[in-house]
Amino acid sequence: MQIGIPTETVVGESRVAATPETVKKLIGAGHTVVIERGAGKRAAYIDSAYEQVGAKITEDAYTGSQIILKVRSPQGEEIQKLTPNTTVVAMFDPYRNTELDQFAAQQVNAFALELLPRTLSRAQNMDVLSSQANLSGYKSVLLAAAEYQRMFPMLMTAAGTVKPARVVIMGVGVAGLQAIATAKRLGAVVEATDLRPTARDQVESLGGKWLDVPMSDEEKQKAADAAKNGYGWMPGEEYIRDQAIIVDKAVSNADIVITTALLPGRDAPRLIKAETVAKMKPGSVILDMAVETGGNVEGSKNGENVVTDNGVTILGIPNIPATVSTEASALYARNVFNFVETLFDAEKNFVLNQEDEIQKALLVTHGGQVLLKRG
Repeated sequence: MQIGIPTETVVGESRVAATPETVKKLIGAGHTVVIERGAGKRAAYIDSAYEQVGAKITEDAYTGSQIILKVRSPQGEEIQKLTPNTTVVAMFDPYRNTELDQFAAQQVNAFALELLPRTLSRAQNMDVLSSQANLSGYKSVLLAAAEYQRMFPMLMTAAGTVKPARVVIMGVGVAGLQAIATAKRLGAVVEATDLRPTARDQVESLGGKWLDVPMSDEEKQKAADAAKNGYGWMPGEEYIRDQAIIVDKAVSNADIVITTALLPGRDAPRLIKAETVAKMKPGSVILDMAVETGGNVEGSKNGENVVTDNGVTILGIPNIPATVSTEASALYARNVFNFVETLFDAEKNFVLNQEDEIQKALLVTHGGQVLLKRG
């Protein structure tokens, strides 16, 4: 089959869905691969590198391709280029995507990689959310450090002692854990909080301090159940009040705060209110990793750096993985390749199998219908 790799058209998206490494594997599996001219350039993958492994460079990767691989789903005019029965593998932001009906109308098989069942062990090497979140956690600390006008580590100098930065990480998933590890490597004192009490051991194993919030037995059970599917849970009012007090104190004393809390299909939860930001020291920095979905921080703005009246900088940097596009593309492309392999049987025939747990979970349009349950 012909597999097409178009250039990403979303503003600020510098990743690419296939690298020379994965293209070589696809060609080795018997496929023809066409790359839109310059598709990988912003991620430091030049056209000649693709040609060297057997890909063809074209002006239009959609023409003649039965499978399209992208980072962000096709949009607008791109959708009209898709012929019936084309298969598209990408991140669709499915719960917010207003164009799924158009994919269905085009008779497209659309696979949304974000919907991968994260509890399946055989799906782990396809998990784009985890691979990209890992990079986000790492880079978020560097972005915050670049804005922070002091040092991270403690220094003993002839001019006096420099105190280490105090960093608070809110949300201890893949991104949060990597943020903790990176901040510790830079010499900061790190505190962290999460709705999952099971995250405590992970935080402490990385050298962070756990911000403990008292929980009832019922809430512990809810949190444990939610942890099984890899996502957060909705706590009771008492827990929310207790958490707010503890978070308010920790954030008020912090130099750097990084928030990472996301909820699939919903707006990001509000973790930090304006009155807490108002208590922070001048020069403190907050990076809101959830800014694209409403934000964890009151006052954060997507794509903007906001400086408050009391001198706190709130960074609203979208699409952080794209700021490390070479590595992000490499990991994403491997995830995509591993998923694409599931679409072919032992005889290398394309098989769309809705009984397969992974394909069933990811398939959002097929046969002229939107399969995703929304609302």
